[in-house]
Amino acid sequence: MREISILGSTGSIGTQTLEVIENIGDIKVSGISGNHNIDLLEKQARKFQPRYVAVMDENRGKILQGRLRDTKIKVLSGMEGLISVATLDSVDTVVTSVVGNVGLKPTFDAISAGKNIALANKETLVSAGQLVMDLAKKKGISIYPVDSEHSAIFQSLQGNEDNPIRRILLTASGGPFRGKKKDELMHVSAADALKHPNWSMGRKITIDSATLMNKGLEVMEAKWLFDVSANQIEVLVHPQSIMHSAVEYEDGAIIAQMGEPDMKVPIQYALTYPKRKKSPFPKVDFTQRNTLTFEKPDMKTFRCLELAYRALEIGGTLPAVLNGANEIAVDKFLNGKISFLQIPELIELTMNAYTVKYDYTLEDLLEADDWAKNFATGVDFR
Repeated sequence: MREISILGSTGSIGTQTLEVIENIGDIKVSGISGNHNIDLLEKQARKFQPRYVAVMDENRGKILQGRLRDTKIKVLSGMEGLISVATLDSVDTVVTSVVGNVGLKPTFDAISAGKNIALANKETLVSAGQLVMDLAKKKGISIYPVDSEHSAIFQSLQGNEDNPIRRILLTASGGPFRGKKKDELMHVSAADALKHPNWSMGRKITIDSATLMNKGLEVMEAKWLFDVSANQIEVLVHPQSIMHSAVEYEDGAIIAQMGEPDMKVPIQYALTYPKRKKSPFPKVDFTQRNTLTFEKPDMKTFRCLELAYRALEIGGTLPAVLNGANEIAVDKFLNGKISFLQIPELIELTMNAYTVKYDYTLEDLLEADDWAKNFATGVDFR
């Protein structure tokens, strides 16, 4: 029986991963981690009986250890605990689904320890794409994308790895504000932005989807995952979310992966690759889903996508700055400190104030992230 660890087991991807594992049946969960939700962590620990549970907050970790004193489960805490769960000797694959740059160090250490990565943490490739891919190649491990769009591209490449790609068609639902202009977005609330039409996701990712920053981050990921240039990645707004993405080859043929908008399908493929296992997940009925439409994204209104392309083009440590600034901007918006349209304004201010480094280490990227968060936190639009 294969053994895996899940970083971020209490989040949207983490909880769905555990559902998928129940369906697969031949995978043992040896380690899980969470942040604040120790009630859910306790339930998961009792159900799946991992050897280790990591909690970022040390005090919550002590509370959880007390609750689990009737078991053999060991509770670890802090970044060291997260790294320990990511590098367990018996584990062959680590699902990285924590949100933010907190996932960078444990992912690097997991790769260094020879673990395959089922990647759902965007920041790993957004901030450190070159370093991550170089290390993965050196260690001979595989990175399996969990995002529905990148999984779709990965699936569309099967059997065509040696054929040149003309372009990648990266689809986006358009979020809850598709088709709206700036004057219509001046007073939208966090509650409005959290009403995604197709996907059930965490709060931060849902806001990123509303601003199209999520798609910008996915453009960055696609560049590193599939070794293409930014101008080979075309974002297509596809509100039905049935075609999850596609690859166009030099001969003009387009191969796409399609299915209902359900994250459990790409999660399962990442865990069972190259095999496909039967699943109970929803299947497409094309007699009902009989209209698929596509349109260009409005990057003048949804400027986060344009900013992401700009950061990718400039390169160096700037993508880490964009990502860090975005985390703060989203948090400020969710807490009513800035408006929806001020999210890209804050990100751009932070990017413009930063001096890019092109010769960098992982520590430099983490410093750039910290700098961006501190700068963006200090900006007051009032």
